[in-house]
Amino acid sequence: MDPITLSFVGLAIMMVLIAMHVPIGIAMAVVGFGGVWVMVGFEPAAKMFATAPTQTLTQVELGAIPLFLLMGAFAGAAGLSADLYRLFNAFVGHFRGGLAMATIGACGGFGAVCGSSIATAATFVHVALPQMIDRGYKPALAAGSIAAGGTLGILIPPSNMMLLYAILTEQFVVALFIAGFIPGVVTILIYWVAIGVSVRVRPDLGPGGPKTSWRERLDVLGSCWGVILLAGAVSGGLYGGIFTVLEGAAVGAVFSVLFTIYRGRLTLPVFWQVLSQAAATTGLIYIVVIGASILSFFITLTQMPDFVVREVQATGLPGWVIVFLLLAIYILIGAIFDEVAAMIITLPVVFPLIVGLGYDPIWWGIMNVVVIMIGQIAPPIGIICFVLHGMVPWIPLRTIYAGITPFFIGDIVRLILLALFPVLSLWLPRQLGMM
Repeated sequence: MDPITLSFVGLAIMMVLIAMHVPIGIAMAVVGFGGVWVMVGFEPAAKMFATAPTQTLTQVELGAIPLFLLMGAFAGAAGLSADLYRLFNAFVGHFRGGLAMATIGACGGFGAVCGSSIATAATFVHVALPQMIDRGYKPALAAGSIAAGGTLGILIPPSNMMLLYAILTEQFVVALFIAGFIPGVVTILIYWVAIGVSVRVRPDLGPGGPKTSWRERLDVLGSCWGVILLAGAVSGGLYGGIFTVLEGAAVGAVFSVLFTIYRGRLTLPVFWQVLSQAAATTGLIYIVVIGASILSFFITLTQMPDFVVREVQATGLPGWVIVFLLLAIYILIGAIFDEVAAMIITLPVVFPLIVGLGYDPIWWGIMNVVVIMIGQIAPPIGIICFVLHGMVPWIPLRTIYAGITPFFIGDIVRLILLALFPVLSLWLPRQLGMM
């Protein structure tokens, strides 16, 4: 069997293993090991189980992931997510659909101290959903705004997905963080427009609330100093070159712990719950990265990426057609796999293709994250929709899917804008001399 055929057979076996509920990291490692064994022998293949974990666990940049996870978990335990929700509610809650808008804005702000889509959505199920239901919001809009807002967790920097992409593709992670800022703001604005259009068509979806005076708004703003300080310290330190990403993650984790202690919420059960959640998520990510490292060695050995680049270029299709085809495939992949797996599985093949077509790797990093975001809420699966249904089973899945429909349409509009106008992602890092 020639190497190219072997690589495609290996990928097919991996998909079968995943369909059989074998953990994704294990499936990638098994296929990578088997492929290398067939090509160069058992001993070199077996050695990968020593070298791949060592390389992954000693990679300093990856150490920021558990620290960012701790920062987000302790920030949630300290009630900073509720502060953000009150802040946005004070300014937009009186509009029709205002609580849903506040949820989107607060999710975006919480993304700056969390970095995880599922964690962001799960947090605001407790923070925002009860208030929207009590205020008379329809479950569709309430659940839809939480699901869509949750996806902002991996777009608003600092983002664990951007960090992983930067490490795996050897890009400057701070440039990637900065590149995500304008797309993040654009996403929030598009979601707000989607809510505005929805409640205009169906006013019963989300009634307006009482208007808050400017004095009350300033009081709420003053009470939110904790989350503003935390996000400002981490983001300002990173973008100002005061400390590295790893140091920024450590500073954020320490600050979030101090806020939890200051507010009297650091009980022993909370402490162990936060640590266990962060450790479990970190372990899953590391297993996927180790498995991807073994699989990538096999794929590189077969020279499959070079083959794919040559074959695609030989079709003569314009680059933009290829990009939009890839984006459509990514939406499907994102609907099936979690964000880490969706990115890591595809990067060894897709990244060389994108670079070979002459596209900027920083721009593609943003596009990669954005299109995986869409997959997270895309019917018929959408992992965040399932998470929400698991947490609030009294809201049917069909209701959640109906609620995310206007946001999904907005996502497609945003995706087209970012694809047609790369300057939206690249202008800010260029202005700051990051590229």
